[in-house]
Amino acid sequence: MRSACCIVVVCAAVATVAAAQARPAAAAGPIGAWTPVPELPGMGRPVDTASVAARRRALAARIGRGVILVPAAHERDIEREVIQDNDFRQSNTFFYLTELETQDAWLIVAPGGETILFLPPRNPGQERWTGMRLGPDSTAARLSGIARVLPTDSLDSVLENLALRPGAGPLYVPLDPTTRDEPRLKELAFAGRDVRNLRPIVDSLRLVKDADEVARMRKAIDISAAGHVAAMQAARPGMWEYELEAVLEAAFRRNGADRVGYPSIVGSGPNTTTLHYDVNRRQTRDGDLVVIDAGAEWGQYTADVTRTFPINGRFTARQKAIYDLVLATQQAAFDSTRPGTTIARLNRVARDYIRTHSGTLCGGGGGGGGGDQTCDAYFIHGLSHWLGMEVHDVGDYSSPLRPGMVLTIEPGIYLPQEALGVRIEDDVLVTATGAEWLSAKAPKTTAEIERLMSRPSRP
Repeated sequence: MRSACCIVVVCAAVATVAAAQARPAAAAGPIGAWTPVPELPGMGRPVDTASVAARRRALAARIGRGVILVPAAHERDIEREVIQDNDFRQSNTFFYLTELETQDAWLIVAPGGETILFLPPRNPGQERWTGMRLGPDSTAARLSGIARVLPTDSLDSVLENLALRPGAGPLYVPLDPTTRDEPRLKELAFAGRDVRNLRPIVDSLRLVKDADEVARMRKAIDISAAGHVAAMQAARPGMWEYELEAVLEAAFRRNGADRVGYPSIVGSGPNTTTLHYDVNRRQTRDGDLVVIDAGAEWGQYTADVTRTFPINGRFTARQKAIYDLVLATQQAAFDSTRPGTTIARLNRVARDYIRTHSGTLCGGGGGGGGGDQTCDAYFIHGLSHWLGMEVHDVGDYSSPLRPGMVLTIEPGIYLPQEALGVRIEDDVLVTATGAEWLSAKAPKTTAEIERLMSRPSRP
């Protein structure tokens, strides 16, 4: 995580510009605005109790006679962990099954879908330091939609009765880096019990998003689009990459983002050809292209959007030619996105399109290769990845596409010899008949970008 000190200074300088540019004129308020529930910890967002109950039922049906045990995340230690990133974020598996942003809780889902939530007792003295907590009472039952809520000190006796008695089915727990140091799970795993990893089953369910998940992703993506627009409108030769980062992320937060989904990439000139460049410390020069790969998180779901634009607001003929090839490649892949196909197939479509339409764009000295070199040689990464609670979300990449899956489509061409890189990345929802651009509010044709950047409000 980069130091926030420079960003804070720059945010103060650009706050007025970002405020005017990041919020659509017709909007009544921030894109991500919601009405908090005062009794809920964290962001205070209401739980979609019907959606999480349906997820638990689907999981229980997959498990059969087994018992599911899921821990919540622990509060971070702000004395030892990175202070710029010390806000609590729930573990994805626990959140998927509860949508609760509460620490040190446990969840049991028994055969048939019976659900029990375990919460630590409230401690008013501690809450003066750490904020309000959810306790094992009727309020938690009402807000979570889980009828049986018990204190955490009763977990062992309930677990012994349900899962550890003779003849009981397997015990399913999430085994991953986030639970590696969980003492109770380590004891169970080494006690000779039939303990199995829950993650592959939950991950397979998470691959297809329900309506609540898609709604959260739309918020995150719309907020991200507003940030990209703000950065384009603020751009001018001589700006430092971190200034653009500050404008972008100020627009994210102004529109209600919880945090960034991943460290923002703002690469100009030669840095456009480094895929995961995130130092963001170069001063831009007239004639540079800028690649911004950045996404906001909202409601524990993240966006992942990349735009490439000229720092001076006008593409050169060479930049436009490369850009238009990348954009047409993206469209070709999108046109092939439909239920039943696979990410591997979309990747082949994209590479075939670049190869057959590149002409001499990347041959000879231009691309640094031989005279017959085609531009697919400079498309050096995969076309797509799953998107959800993680920027590279869980799921089997051999899975045929199904309605409700969300993936990125992100072709790129990178020519280091010319300090010229172009990547265009959009978030796409698979529908019953094809696909939907979720991130269309971020302009991406050269004409749209130049028109946006030429507006009088641009500094």
